[in-house]
Amino acid sequence: MVEDGILDEIARNNSGRDPERLAMKYAKMARSPFIFLRGACHLFYGSLPNSPLFSSAPLGWCCGDMHFENFGSYKGDNRLVYFDINDFDEAALAPVTWDLVRLLTSIQCGADALNATHAEALAVSRSCLDAYRSALGQGKPLWVERETSGGLVKELLTSLQARERAAFLDRRTIRKGRQRSLKVDGAKALPAASEQIARVTGFMDSFAATQSNPGFFRVLDVARRVAGTGSLGVARFVVLVEGKGSPDGNYLLDIKEARPSALMPRLARLGIEQPAWSDEASRVVAVQKKMQAVDHAFLHPVKLDGLSCILKGLQPSEDRVAIGEWGKKLDRLGEVVCTMGRILAWDHLRSSGRGGAACADELAAFAAREDWAKEMLDAATEMTLTTREQWKVFSGKMHSSLP
Repeated sequence: MVEDGILDEIARNNSGRDPERLAMKYAKMARSPFIFLRGACHLFYGSLPNSPLFSSAPLGWCCGDMHFENFGSYKGDNRLVYFDINDFDEAALAPVTWDLVRLLTSIQCGADALNATHAEALAVSRSCLDAYRSALGQGKPLWVERETSGGLVKELLTSLQARERAAFLDRRTIRKGRQRSLKVDGAKALPAASEQIARVTGFMDSFAATQSNPGFFRVLDVARRVAGTGSLGVARFVVLVEGKGSPDGNYLLDIKEARPSALMPRLARLGIEQPAWSDEASRVVAVQKKMQAVDHAFLHPVKLDGLSCILKGLQPSEDRVAIGEWGKKLDRLGEVVCTMGRILAWDHLRSSGRGGAACADELAAFAAREDWAKEMLDAATEMTLTTREQWKVFSGKMHSSLP
């Protein structure tokens, strides 16, 4: 893809987004190839090699935007804590190799931050691939919780399990007496206009009326949320609600616009048909519920003044696997990506045989084949190089536009 084509594709894909948060997204993408990968999912699938490995592998329900920072700890609707894939904005029915090659590419791109050599990054990628194939071959989906985890994953789950609601709220809100309001700091939240606050409050009032405990969802405050990379600039709000009572029983909810999956152009060219979803949020929520072992708390597809959105409990960024927090230790990377490989396999298995996805036996048979592992590793290395080149074009343009 020539230079102008890359820049035009990025501009087209991000058209219509909130300019303030779109500028944040572009600034983040210019920092490193890994962050660029996160923010340019559409370019990744447009550049994927044309080979049978990525066109005729078994179909499965895929996350779509698969990278290691889209794993994290979360509270399920049963209030227990789990570790799983936790972002499904790009989810679709696709060859299962698409999720895997994107995960391996993210490992190699992210390993730069750990000053890892190519050989070291490749060894870690191979370990992740082996873990995926082994778990897929067993044909039985499991899950990760605190008692069955170790290392970095256990640290995340333990910290979330032990988190006191008051302390969590104190980090995100300002308390005055027995009342809280959102902390609008420009980093995690931006002020919402009065019209936006009225829209969100009106929606929440209507939503609350359909729930068994309407008072739980009484709105106390609304702000525009700043989170992630790929979704920066879409309509997104953080909502402070009454919950179980002020001040320390309040809850934070996330409302995010759902846009068409970045996988769709490539899937359409391959003739891989998708279900007739009623809207984009219904697609995201349905696939998330298929793949995760336990549903995310408060997860619903909703309409905000006709805009298709996902409502769920707020997922703090600190509950994700952030490479910058690993102390530049390659062994921590190797440890956690094996867990990620297994989780990806379990999620593919859990959703197998449903809505066009291959059955568990087909996936297990694919895992047992020895003819595609090397090609997968080579493709991930190729996509890493492609991503770096695209990032150089983009970051060069960003830097040249600065005063």
